[in-house]
Amino acid sequence: MAPMRTTAVVLAGGTGQRVGLALPKQFVKIAGRSVLEHTLGIFEEASGVDDVLLMMAPGYVTRAEEIVVKKRLTKVVCVLEGGATRNDTTERAIAFLTARLPEGADQKVLFHDAVRPLLSQRIVADCIAALDTHDAVDVAIPTADTIIVTRTHGADGEYITDIPDRSRLRRGQTPQAFRLSTIRRAYRIAAADPSFRATDDCSVVLNYLPDVPIHVVRGDAHNMKVTEPVDIHIADKLFQLSSHTVPPQSGEDAYRRLLAGKALVVFGGSYGIGADIAALAEGYGATVFAHGRSTTGVHVENAEQVEKALAEAYAVAGRIDYVVNTAAVLRTGRLNECSDASIREALEVNYLAPVQIAKAAHRYLAASRGHLLLYTSSSYTRGRSEYSLYSSSKAAMVNLTQALADEWAADGVRVNCVNPERTRTPMRVRAFGEEPADSLLTSDAVARTSIDVLLSSRTGQVVDVRLESPAGSAAR
Repeated sequence: MAPMRTTAVVLAGGTGQRVGLALPKQFVKIAGRSVLEHTLGIFEEASGVDDVLLMMAPGYVTRAEEIVVKKRLTKVVCVLEGGATRNDTTERAIAFLTARLPEGADQKVLFHDAVRPLLSQRIVADCIAALDTHDAVDVAIPTADTIIVTRTHGADGEYITDIPDRSRLRRGQTPQAFRLSTIRRAYRIAAADPSFRATDDCSVVLNYLPDVPIHVVRGDAHNMKVTEPVDIHIADKLFQLSSHTVPPQSGEDAYRRLLAGKALVVFGGSYGIGADIAALAEGYGATVFAHGRSTTGVHVENAEQVEKALAEAYAVAGRIDYVVNTAAVLRTGRLNECSDASIREALEVNYLAPVQIAKAAHRYLAASRGHLLLYTSSSYTRGRSEYSLYSSSKAAMVNLTQALADEWAADGVRVNCVNPERTRTPMRVRAFGEEPADSLLTSDAVARTSIDVLLSSRTGQVVDVRLESPAGSAAR
C-alpha cells in the first residue's frame, strides 16, 4: 500500500497589528529573509512533505505568489486567500484538499503558523510519522513558568483562583497534524454548533470528536511564534545563532555521480581542511583547482591573484560550480599587544579576502547556479579572549553568508557556512600546540561534511560539524 500524501498548510492570515506594523508580520524580514520565506523554506526542504498550500491574508495573495516564484518554492501548489478567522481559513484549506483527492482517499495534513519560522525538520518528521498510527497530532513543550488562573473583581483587579499542577501543563505549538478525513469530520460537526469558536484545530477535534485521541509530539523552545514586537528581535538573534546538519549522500557512487564533470576552486587548499576537500572532490571525479600561499603562491587577500585564479580555472574547465574558502590566520594574544601588521593581516585574510572571493566568484557561480562555501568557528557566538580578531571575523562570516544567500538567491547561487568544532589543523597546532586527539575533529571529517553541504540544495545556513553528530559526516 502506497504511503499517504502529505500536505503542509501554511497559515499566513495574520495582519501584524500586535507587532505594530503596517504590513502583515509574515513579510517582516528576519536574518535577511521574510518570515514567510523562512517558513516556506522549511517545508520545501522537508523530505516527507509532498506539497504546500499557502493560506494568505486578504489582499496579499499576489505578493505571496511573487515570493513563491522569485524564491523557486516548487512545492507550493496554490496560494489561497484566508478567511476572516483561523477556523474559516482552515475550512477553506480542507475544502481545497478534499476537492483534489480521489473519492474515498485520505491524506496527511500539517497546519502550521507562518509566523513560526524556526520550526525544526525533526518536528516535521515526527508529526508525519505520528500520523501513521494516530488521527490527530499536536506539538507541545513543558511550561517552565507557573501558570495561574485568575478572576477579575471589578475595580479591584485580578485575583488568583487556582494554580494548576505545572507537571501536566504544556505550551502548544504548531504544526497541528491530522488525517484529512478526521479534521474534515470535526469541522462538519462543529458547523452545526451555533456557538462554535476555536483558536486552533486540535481543540476542534477535542471538542467535537472526543473519542479521537490527540497524540503529542515533543516541540522545541526555538519554535517560537512571532507575535509581539520583541519577538522579531529574539527570532533574528536565534537565526543568527542557529545551526544545522546536512545528511551525507547515500554511498560512494552518489558522490561520484554528483561530482563528475564539476569544477571546484579551493582557496586555502595547501593543507588542512582545504587540502582534504580538494583531494576528496578530485577522487570523486571533479576537476579541482586548489590554491594556497605555499603551493600556488595565491594570497587570498590579493584581489588580483584571486580573480586570476578563478579566470584560469574557468578557462581550463569551462565552468566553475563550487568555490570554497578555508584560508584563515589565527594569532593569539591580547589586542592591545598586537602589532599593526598582525592586525592588518588578520582583517585582510579573515574578512576582506572572503568578501573579495565572493565578489570575484559571483559571475561564475551565477552561470553554473553554483555554490559558495565559507567557514566560521564555534567562537563566532561569543568573542574569545586572546583571539578577539579571529572570533569577531568569524562572526562576520555568518552575517556575510546569510546576507549573500538572500542577495544571490534570484541568481541561483547558494551560499553556506560550515561551523566545525575544534579541528586538528596545522593552523590550530601552531596556535595551541598539541592537544588530546580525541578532543578534536579531524580535517577529513570536516572536509566530508563540506562536500555534503556543496551537494545540498540548502542556502544561507550555518552547518555544524561536531565530534558526536548523529546526522553529520563527522560521526562516520
